[in-house]
Amino acid sequence: MGLFNRTKTTAVPVPVRTPAGPDLSHLSGDWAIDTMHSEIGFSVRHAMVTNVKGRFAEYDGKLHLDGATPGNSSADLVIKVASIDTNQAQRDEHLRTGDFFAADTYPEIRFRSTATEQLGDDSYRMTGELTIKDTTRPVVLELEYTGSATDAYGAERVGFEGKTVVDRTAFGLTYNAALETGGVLIGEKVKLSFDISAVKAA
Repeated sequence: MGLFNRTKTTAVPVPVRTPAGPDLSHLSGDWAIDTMHSEIGFSVRHAMVTNVKGRFAEYDGKLHLDGATPGNSSADLVIKVASIDTNQAQRDEHLRTGDFFAADTYPEIRFRSTATEQLGDDSYRMTGELTIKDTTRPVVLELEYTGSATDAYGAERVGFEGKTVVDRTAFGLTYNAALETGGVLIGEKVKLSFDISAVKAA
């Protein structure tokens, strides 16, 4: 056949593939938070000009991770209120009283996740219910996966960093004092931070 009698063909476009995120299927399973290598902290505005920072020293937390389907992952955390530590004993004792947490009546703060979604390769959003003084409110945690490894003792570890902001008055923590110069002693917004190292269950 001649040149002008050839059948015309149309090129098929090659699909552009978006690079896949890291394979986290090896993370699937149950994990326990290692409190010796983790920290749950908070920060609140004080006297209108600075921040008071603190942490909770005692807590117990469990994670269920689904590396293949992150939406199936979940978390459960119980914090001992009496373990609050702002590096000032008198202030810590006041925080344990009825003006704030009423630790004798409400000894635990609880968080239970209700949904998880992956936003990017290492970023996640976890929605859950936070309970303080028997008041439960929805909260949203922004999480970052910081890595996984086998430690020197052969234990599998995974790390996450998280943060959220809550209004303390929504949980009945309404104590405050007016300043002579204007404003109030304690801010209503509390920044919560989570630096988590968890060990895989056997």
